Amino acid sequence: MEIAGGLFIVAVMGILGLVSSVCGIIVLISAFQDGMVEGLLCLFIPFYILYYCGWIFDHEKRALIITGFVGPVFLLIVIQTITFVSSLS
Repeated sequence: MEIAGGLFIVAVMGILGLVSSVCGIIVLISAFQDGMVEGLLCLFIPFYILYYCGWIFDHEKRALIITGFVGPVFLLIVIQTITFVSSLS
């Protein structure tokens, strides 16, 4: 039974990672459309993409894309923490 639970967690983490990656690529494409400097800053400067998402990014589905980009990261952290804590006992 423990193997099935582990496979389920891996599947959920894979889906969340895929969602976050797709939304991140949408933000990155928008950054390069705004300008080469914006795109390169988002690509190479840590956390600049979060600044870009919060203040510069303009899209008709902005809230959904930002939630899809940042939300799964926090869910992955929670899932990994729960998995780690449960493996200790």
